[in-house]
Amino acid sequence: MSLETLTLNCADETATRRLAEDVASILKPGDCILLVGDLGAGKSTFARATLRALAGNPALEVPSPTFTLVQTYALDRLSIAHLDLYRLEEADELDELGLDELLERGAALIEWPERAEDRLPEDALVVRIEPGERPEARSVSLSWTEGDWGIRLARSRAVRRFLDAAGWNDAARVPLQGDASTRAYETVTAHGRTAILMNAPARPDGPPVREGLPYSRLVHLAEDVRPFVAIDEGLRKAGFHAPEIFSSDVEAGLLLLEDLGREGFVKDGAPIAERYFAAVELLADLHSHEWPREAPLPDGTRHLLSPYDARALMFEAELFLDWYLPHAGYPADEGLRGEFAELWTPLLERLETAEKTWVLRDYHSPNLIWRGEEKGNDRIGLIDFQDAVIGPSAYDVASLTLDARVTVPEELEKALCARYVERRKANTPGFDEERFSQDYAIMAAQRQSKLFGIFVRLAKRDGKPRYLGHLPRIEDYFRRVARHPVLADLRLWYETHGVST
Repeated sequence: MSLETLTLNCADETATRRLAEDVASILKPGDCILLVGDLGAGKSTFARATLRALAGNPALEVPSPTFTLVQTYALDRLSIAHLDLYRLEEADELDELGLDELLERGAALIEWPERAEDRLPEDALVVRIEPGERPEARSVSLSWTEGDWGIRLARSRAVRRFLDAAGWNDAARVPLQGDASTRAYETVTAHGRTAILMNAPARPDGPPVREGLPYSRLVHLAEDVRPFVAIDEGLRKAGFHAPEIFSSDVEAGLLLLEDLGREGFVKDGAPIAERYFAAVELLADLHSHEWPREAPLPDGTRHLLSPYDARALMFEAELFLDWYLPHAGYPADEGLRGEFAELWTPLLERLETAEKTWVLRDYHSPNLIWRGEEKGNDRIGLIDFQDAVIGPSAYDVASLTLDARVTVPEELEKALCARYVERRKANTPGFDEERFSQDYAIMAAQRQSKLFGIFVRLAKRDGKPRYLGHLPRIEDYFRRVARHPVLADLRLWYETHGVST
C-alpha cells in the first residue's frame, strides 16, 4: 500500500479546531487516529476539539490521560477512547489497555503513538502537527496507507467548502447522532446562527435483487436529494412546516436546512399524547389536500412521485420472510413464500381502490419536531420525507399511531384514529370511515411485517443488536391490528410462524 498524505496550513488555533471538527464528522467505529508532534505542538488541542465536536459540547472537560493512559467517553453518536502513551514503558503494555476492545466499541485518539512501536492498526490515520510560520499557526499532515480515509476526508472538506460558499465561514460542526439512515447530519453554527447540514451523496444502485432492479428502486427510495428538495417545497407551499432550505448543492448532495429545534414527542420513553393528537390532526389536514404527482424543483425540472404499488408493498412485506422468519427459527422455503404471497396478494389488491395521497412514509416520533411556541399545524416541524410516494392515506396514520420507536398504548392508538376520522369527516364530505378502518388494518399489518424484517436485518447484517429490543413492541402492534376481520387468514398464518397473536 502506498502512503497518501494531505497537508493543510492552519493559520491559528481556531483553524486547527475546525480541522479537528472536519475529521470528527467522518469518524466511525474502529477508526484509530494517531496524533504525532512535539510537546506543545497541539496534539491535545486537536484531541479536545474532536471530542467536543462529537459530544456536541464546546465546554466538555477533556482531562489529559497522561497519568491514566486512557480516558473513555461514551458519547451518543460514538464511543471514544483518548490515549496518551507518553508514559508507556513497553509496547506490550498496550495489550493491558485493551485497545482492540476499545476499537470494537468505538474509535480511538492516541497521542505519542510512536511509543507503541508496531502494535497499532495499520489502517490508522496519522495526524502530524508541526509549527507553522507564526506562533499560533500549525502545519497539519494527514497520512494513511489503508482504508477509505481519502474518500471520507475529501467529502468532509467538500462540506467545509460548501458551508464557506453559503456564507457560513468557519462554522462550528457537530455531528448528529446517526440511526438507520445512510444520510449524515450535522449542526452547524456561525455568526450567531444555527442550521442543519444534510450530507447525502447520490447513492449508487445496489445489486439487482428482482426483475433486474436494486432494492432501492423496487421500494422507491430516494437516491439523491432531489426528492427532498421537491417535497420540501411542496409541503411549505401548502402551509406545512418543512425546513427552509438556506443553501443547496443538489449535485453534491448537500443541503443547509433550517434548524427546527430538538423538542420531540416523547418524554421518559412515553408518547406525549397532546403532541400525537396534534400530529394526527396535521395528517388529516394533509390528506384533505389535493396533491400533484409531480413536484417542481428550483432548476425547472420536476420530481415524479412513485406509486406505492402492490409490488413495492409486497417486496417490503417479504422482509418478514427474508429476515424475521429465519431469526424465529422458520427458514422461508418456496412453500412458505408461496403461502405468504397467496395471503398478501388479495389484501394488496384491495388497496388499489384506497384513497391515495402523498405518503411521507416515516411519519413518526423521530421525524417530528415540536414547536410549542407556534399555533395549529405550524407547531409540528416535518423532516425525513425524501422517500415520499403516492399511496394509501392510511399508511402514515398507522406509522404515527403504531410508532415503531415508542410504545403507543392501545387506548391512545384508538383515540388518535378517532380524532383523525373526526377531522377527516369535517374536512372531506363523504369520507368513508369503514373503508379507512380496513385500509388502516392492511397498511398497519404491512408496516409491522416490514419492521419485523428491518429490525432483524439491522441487528444481524448491520451489527446493531439494539434493534431487536423493538420486536416485542412490533409484535404487540401486529396483534392489535390482526383482529380486523380482513386479516383473519393472515393472523392465523403469522401465529403459526412465530408471531404470537
